[in-house]
Order: sequence, then C-alpha cells, then structure tokens
Amino acid sequence: MHLRYRTERMTDPRTPQRRRAANRRGRTAEWIASVFLLLKGYQPVAWRVRTPAGEIDLIMRRKRTIVFVEVKQRASLDVAAEAITPLQQSRIARAASLWLARRPEFAEDTLRFDAVMIGRGRIRHVRDAFGADGRLAR
Repeated sequence: MHLRYRTERMTDPRTPQRRRAANRRGRTAEWIASVFLLLKGYQPVAWRVRTPAGEIDLIMRRKRTIVFVEVKQRASLDVAAEAITPLQQSRIARAASLWLARRPEFAEDTLRFDAVMIGRGRIRHVRDAFGADGRLAR
C-alpha cells in the first residue's frame, strides 16, 4: 500500500502544479515579510540565498546587524512557528556561515536569526528566534 501510494504520487500529473503553487505562495510570503521588515527599518541584503547547506529566505540589515530571516506561512501563526524545526534551524545556521565566509564586508557586524510567521492575515516577527548554533533561543 505504501509503495503504491508513492508510485501514484510520483506519477500524479498535478505534482508539478502543486510545487509551482507552493513556490508561488512561498515567494509571496517572503515578499510580504520583506515589506513588513522594510517598514520596520530593515534594509534588504539578499533574497532566497542558496548554499550547499540550504536556503536562507531573507537576509536583511539594520544598522550594524545582519539578520537571517526564516519566513513561514501557514494556516495560523502557531502552526507556522512549529514549522521551523530544529533541523531546519541548524541548516539555516550552516547556510549563514557559508554565506558569511564569502562576504568579509560583514565580518564586524552582529548576527541574528529571526523568524517571520504569517497566518490568518496576521504577521509575527520574532527577533532572535534561534541562535547561530541552530538551537531555539529561550
């Protein structure tokens, strides 16, 4: 049964459409988050940065702080927050480290990992959502 389901899912002609729709929703959420942060005084540095370790949704700057932002859009803010798993946090931290290694102009800046959650028409910006070690900030 499990194998049959996987086979059906892989041959389902709607799968590429679903991926495109999910990609479009993700880009829209990232755009909303970037505008929200712009209004709060952040300046964009990079968007959808891909490294061998993973992807960083947004990289913003405010004064002398470089902020790596993970954006999640879900049905509710709580579900969006739960979607940022510890594995994903460590992947983002590794990606940030690789990105910074190629950009010495940011060597003196303070680093921070934030999250922007979007759900039910609401936005929540969590500063210092997790540390550079990929662990949730308490």
